[in-house]
Amino acid sequence: MSGVTPSSDPPSSAIAAVDVRDDDVDAAVAAAHRAHYGRLVAYLAAHHRGDVMAAEDAVADAFAAALRDWPAAGVPRKPIAWLSTVARRRMLNRLRHAQVIDAASDDLRARDADRAADAAADAPAMPDRRLELLFVCAHPAIDRAVQTPLMLQTVLGLDAARIASAFLVAPATLGQRLVRAKAKIRKAGIPFVVPDAAQRPARLRAVMDAIYAAYGTAWDADGADARRRGLADEAIWLASVLADLLPDEAEPRGLVALMRYCEARAHARRADDGAYVPLDRQDAARWDRAHLTAAETALRDAARCGALAGALPGRYQWEAVIQSLHVDGRLRGAPRPDLVVAAYDGLLAASPTTGVRVARAAALVAAARAEDAIRALDVLAADARAKRALDAYQPYWAVRARALAALDRRDAARAAYGRAIGLTEREGVRAYLQMQLDALPT
Repeated sequence: MSGVTPSSDPPSSAIAAVDVRDDDVDAAVAAAHRAHYGRLVAYLAAHHRGDVMAAEDAVADAFAAALRDWPAAGVPRKPIAWLSTVARRRMLNRLRHAQVIDAASDDLRARDADRAADAAADAPAMPDRRLELLFVCAHPAIDRAVQTPLMLQTVLGLDAARIASAFLVAPATLGQRLVRAKAKIRKAGIPFVVPDAAQRPARLRAVMDAIYAAYGTAWDADGADARRRGLADEAIWLASVLADLLPDEAEPRGLVALMRYCEARAHARRADDGAYVPLDRQDAARWDRAHLTAAETALRDAARCGALAGALPGRYQWEAVIQSLHVDGRLRGAPRPDLVVAAYDGLLAASPTTGVRVARAAALVAAARAEDAIRALDVLAADARAKRALDAYQPYWAVRARALAALDRRDAARAAYGRAIGLTEREGVRAYLQMQLDALPT
């Protein structure tokens, strides 16, 4: 390779190309895509009346140009400058002509790409607008069911087919929903701004909930379901972007810590034969130490941010604390179930949901407080509206079965296990519950 940018003029020293082997170019483009795709889309959409679809098309053109030009010209020293110059020009051409540039413009496109590296050196700095884009995706006007896929596509650049596969939705159906959401952003003029102090907590929570929903989709998948498991890394990356963009906020760091703790145990959740393995029986030697270290760092950073702001821990920090206690107890060989229950008390104060109440009851069983667990579950079921939902809530029946078994109330435990098994969709979990049921003395 020549190691210079394809231009009649000498390349600017600020963006001079780096010699690479041809087989490294794809990796360089992939790295640039992950690092810069969302920045480019957010910047262009924010500066062109919220036209997310046009911004995505322009950025896609820029990456296509990189795949075409970088093998011969070399990878620019500042890929984002090169890409932003090409994408801006594509965006302006689209706006000028109000249609896709036809084949007659191929020569113009080629000349633009050739000059991109030199022009990029003089291009103004491009601020990172991904935070605003995340808040746009979680705007109350956007259907909650599409907020998570919208973030995955606009900020990370995942294609609709992959997202649809992970969420078990027909690609055409999801594609239509995403198009409608982007059209609403443009037509409604949803502003690319960080919400004010009054609106920000709820909108930030919506952003984090959407990211965690993506991770939950991966976490709930069986180990062999690569379509859904592949979302785990993307969700962690997206949470890390959010935490970096909000250096003074504690909860996004709590979210990163929570997902890292969970991901550290991903490979230990299945035995070699594919059987489900609950947390208290997992082989800690199979836990990923890199994820654990990153989780601990994120949780410490969250605590420090919260202390500086004088803010109480939120849902994601408390959930990360609970995961930390489980990990520490297993690794040290000295579990502290009483501390886990106390952490659930904190989580319940921050997020008094049915799921949290049931999880706290499970912690009570683990702390040899099965009677307290049954009382807590009975209180929850006493509410008529809650009881209707609990009838079809598998975790409730699984925890109730464990508590009843611990109290040697065998017939009631068998009935509860039967309900839990009937409500379980995952084969591995169903087999584990059946094993627990079979183990009850007759």
